[in-house]
Amino acid sequence: MSTMNNVGRPTTPNAVAEKPATLTGARGLLQDEPLIFEGEGWGKTGVDLATPKTDGSDLGDLVRRDPIGLPGLSEPEAMRHYVRLSQKNHAIDLAIYPLGSCTMKHNPRLNEKMARLSGFSDIHPLQPQSTVQGALELMDSLSHWLTTLTGMPAVALSPKAGAHGELCGLMAIRAAHEAKGEHEQRRKVLVPTSAHGTNPATAAFVGYSVVEVAQTEDGRVDVADLASKLGPDVAAIMVTNPNTCGLFERDIMEISRLTHEAGAYFYCDGANFNAIVGRVRPGDLGVDAMHINLHKTFSTPHGGGGPGAGPVVLSEALAPFAPAPWVVNTGDGFKLVEREEDEAAQAFGRLCAFQGQMGMYVRALSYMMSHGADGLRQVAEDAVLNANYIKARLQDLMSPAFPDGPCMHEALFDDEWLKGTDITTLDFAKAMIDEGFHPMTMYFPLVVHGAMLIEPTETESKAELDRFIEAMRLLAEAAKAGDVDRFKGAPFHAPMRRLDETKAARSPKLRWVKPEGSNQAA
Repeated sequence: MSTMNNVGRPTTPNAVAEKPATLTGARGLLQDEPLIFEGEGWGKTGVDLATPKTDGSDLGDLVRRDPIGLPGLSEPEAMRHYVRLSQKNHAIDLAIYPLGSCTMKHNPRLNEKMARLSGFSDIHPLQPQSTVQGALELMDSLSHWLTTLTGMPAVALSPKAGAHGELCGLMAIRAAHEAKGEHEQRRKVLVPTSAHGTNPATAAFVGYSVVEVAQTEDGRVDVADLASKLGPDVAAIMVTNPNTCGLFERDIMEISRLTHEAGAYFYCDGANFNAIVGRVRPGDLGVDAMHINLHKTFSTPHGGGGPGAGPVVLSEALAPFAPAPWVVNTGDGFKLVEREEDEAAQAFGRLCAFQGQMGMYVRALSYMMSHGADGLRQVAEDAVLNANYIKARLQDLMSPAFPDGPCMHEALFDDEWLKGTDITTLDFAKAMIDEGFHPMTMYFPLVVHGAMLIEPTETESKAELDRFIEAMRLLAEAAKAGDVDRFKGAPFHAPMRRLDETKAARSPKLRWVKPEGSNQAA
């Protein structure tokens, strides 16, 4: 029996089972594309190269003696390979990317155009500073707006990502304690149970022991438990605000007061700054250090579109220990402070070889300038509105983890509503792929059983939100109606079927191995 879907097209239950497998492995416009190592073209090259004028004898034992181990591809072959691969992946340019706590927003093409200007894209980090004054001015402008938006006096631009920013902040905190002669006694960092995993990992990497802080029933830091664990042996706390449950820490001022009374510093994980940018300044909340993920709040490319950037804003107490380099406006131009014998005498050192990722700086500042102060405020307001719209539209079928009151930038559901269906969070997520949507974040935060964390961001229209919500509702109704096969075998329509995730985790194939009898290069 056929039914009609929400756009009026006929659908047939379990239609995939009625379709014969293709003879080639391709499916319509989805080509069956092998790994680059499995293709043909060994022993050829896709370009014409001039005959070398030297024989390489001056390279000694560095001369290659074996084949390079890659096929030679012509330009059409290379283009088709990557286009075919791209068609097997979800993308923010294809549909909503609802990963919670990742803020997968649209990357404006204006930003890309600016980043490709020759004055930014073609410069070299070892050029004389007199020849890159425009780039230094841009870094200075970006620093100004980051400190203005956060209410903090200083910023380190060079960290490359969120976890790298955490490292920067904790190293500045360590340097501050060392300057006061307290580092040896302050060896603990307090971290809430709902924190991103990088928080305790970074603290341990810097040499601290990690102490977990409990969470209240309504998804926030247990202030009483925090207070009981603060003391002269604590170096810092690491709190995400808004937190990974999608909630604002209403006791944030008290958390800050207790932390500073104990002589510790307040590190704020800025992963969710997108929810409060233009509305709340972390510096006003008593934050001492916070990383800002430019790909999350300021729309620079995420993940494979990087490399990334995770600037860290610092309070007056930590500013002297910021890592080199930083930009200074001398009045006659801009210069980089790079050496310890200069103004960077108290800097804890460097985090990377040069000045950070210029392409990300250009994109982030382009986003800020195109939005303006009022636009950035609206970014936060629309992100929160969209998340609450999803929560309101789904809460009659799915179970919100924290139903009382509004959420911030993301809606969090648990798996209570799936009890008795024999369907898990993972099964539900796999079925979302068949409906054309990337799954939401699953099983995080760990404090919520079977967590489903959805963050729509502000760049999704109501029409796209409604399309996503309708698909979620249809799936939820199918789950409750006992259509187990739709979920347990999903995805049916994706280029690849479901993996044995336990085997993939325990016995991963980390390198390609040449098939026996193959004439392909090793």
